[in-house]
Order: sequence, then structure tokens, then C-alpha cells
Amino acid sequence: MKKIFSILIILSFMLLYGGCQNNSKEKNNPPSNSTDQSVIEQPAKTDTKSLIVYFSWSGNTKNLAQTIQSQTNADIFEIEAVVPYGDDYDTVVDLAQEEQRADARPAITNQIENINEYDVIYVGYPNWWGDMPMILYTFFDNYDLSNKTIAPFCTSGGSGLSNTVNEIKNLEPNAAVTNGLHIGSSSVNNSDNTIRQWLQEINLGS
Repeated sequence: MKKIFSILIILSFMLLYGGCQNNSKEKNNPPSNSTDQSVIEQPAKTDTKSLIVYFSWSGNTKNLAQTIQSQTNADIFEIEAVVPYGDDYDTVVDLAQEEQRADARPAITNQIENINEYDVIYVGYPNWWGDMPMILYTFFDNYDLSNKTIAPFCTSGGSGLSNTVNEIKNLEPNAAVTNGLHIGSSSVNNSDNTIRQWLQEINLGS
């Protein structure tokens, strides 16, 4: 009887000790919540939308803008003056200089209704007297391009970009202005490779 009684006591003690161990494990290692609905969201993918805005008198900047469009699939908008500049070269040259001296703002006949939809704005112009035509200043006055990328491009007989890129930075201080592209008037029709290289350099190429 004593042996049986001793065995029963030992078994009871083992059962009691084992139960304590299980309770301790449950307290130290709480079960995972099987009803947890948390989801890691992936960042949304958005397509960059771009617009080419240009002013052209002789047609060179227009041709360059169309070539850029063919490589970017951007929308395109031509700045048109309310009072046309005329066809005579000497007259236009003199008028452009007068407008610069007067810090004029020639009126634009058309408008961009959805400018806020675009992330990248390509801005094209001829170089007149070492600067953008003053009608470009009208454009920058009319539209706030903050938080957009502006990619300037320019045509001229040999004046290059002059200080126009820095001027655009001053006019649109809250935009990201890329390095500009200059194409000589005689090279506009053979500018595909130069444009492609420029787009890659400014991280807008395909």
C-alpha cells in the first residue's frame, strides 16, 4: 500500500508540474492572431504625362518640336501671338529688340486648359538677341509650373542657348529645369540622334 500510495503521489506531482510548464509557455509565447487583416500596399505606378510647348517664327522650332514629339509621344501646343510678327525677317528682328527693351509681354491667342495634368513640359523657342522671344515670358507669367520638370530646347543660327536656361530657372523657381538642347537652324532636319541623346541625358528618354 505504501508503494502504491508513493507512486500516486509521484504521478500527481508530475501532472501538476507538467501543467505549470504548459501555462508558462502559453504566457511567454502568445498565439498569433489568425484574424490579422493587415496588408502591405505596393506604391501605385503612374505614367508620366508630357507636353511640348513651343513658339516658332521661321518654322525651325516647330520642326524640332515635332521631332521631339515623335520620340516622346508628348502632347503638343503652339504659342501663337495675338498680333502676328509678320514675314519680313528684318522687321521681326527689329520688333524683337524693341520688345526686349520694353520688357514687353505680347498677348497669346490660345490657352492650355489642362496644364495641371502634365508632369513634364518641353519648352521650345528661337534665340532672339541672346534671349527667348518676349512672348515666352508671357507664357511663363500665365502658367505656374511649380513641381513640374521643364526641358528647354532652342533653335538659332549660332547663338546657342545663351542664358535662357538660367532665365527659365528664375521664372519658375519651384520647377526642376533640365539641361537645355540647342540645335542650329541648318541641323534641325537631321536632329534625331542629337534629340535622342539629350532625352537620355536628362532621364526622359525611352
